[in-house]
Amino acid sequence: MSVSEQYNEVREAIDKAVREANRSPEEVTLVAVSKTHGEEAILPVIEAGQRVFGENKVQEAKGKWPSIRERYDDIELRLIGPLQSNKTGEAVALFDVIESVDREKIAREIAKEVAKQGRAPRLYVQVNTGEEEQKAGIAPKDAVAFVERCRSEHGLTIEGLMCIPPFEDNPGPHFALLAKLAKEARVEKLSMGMSGDYETAIAFGATSVRVGTAIFGARETAQ
Repeated sequence: MSVSEQYNEVREAIDKAVREANRSPEEVTLVAVSKTHGEEAILPVIEAGQRVFGENKVQEAKGKWPSIRERYDDIELRLIGPLQSNKTGEAVALFDVIESVDREKIAREIAKEVAKQGRAPRLYVQVNTGEEEQKAGIAPKDAVAFVERCRSEHGLTIEGLMCIPPFEDNPGPHFALLAKLAKEARVEKLSMGMSGDYETAIAFGATSVRVGTAIFGARETAQ
C-alpha cells in the first residue's frame, strides 16, 4: 500500500474507535509521526489532508520542515521526543507544541525563551507512567505538583499530559493513570497512544494519538 492509503486506513480506524467510544471525531487529533522520514513520504500525507505532525529531534525537524512549511503554511508541528536544554531556543522557535516537558530545568529554559522570543508553544508534561529508568518523563507521584510549579513558578500554561507506556505492558492502566493525573492537575488534553495501541488510547480518553509506523511504515535512516 502507498503511504496515502495507509494514512487513510489509520484515519478510518480512528473514526471507528471514536464511534465505539461514543465520542465526537473532533475530540481526537491524529499526530502523524514523521521522524526519520523525508519529503517523499510526508508530502502525500499532507496532500491527503493531514496537518499535524510529530518529530522526535529538534535538529532533524529543523532540517526538513521550514521548506515544507513555505508551501503549506497551516501545518502544526509537535516535538514529541526528549528536549535537551541547549536546544530549547530552537524548539520554541520551530514547534507549535512541545509535548515533552519533563523536568524543572526544561520548564525554566522554556519560560526564558518564551519571554525572549515572544512566542509561546502549547505545552504538555511527559509522565513516565511505567517509571522506567531509561525513559524520559516525570514520575506519576510528582506529576501534579510539577504541573503546578510550571504554572506558579515559571508562568507556563500546561495544556495536557503525555505518556509512552512500557512496550511489554497492557497500555490500558497507563492510559487510565494519565487520565486520572490530568484531572488532578486540571489539564484537558491527553497525548497517548501510538501505532500499536491508539484505538485503546481513544477508549481511555486520548485527545491526540501519535501514529508513525502505521502510516509511514518502517523508519528510514535518520537525516
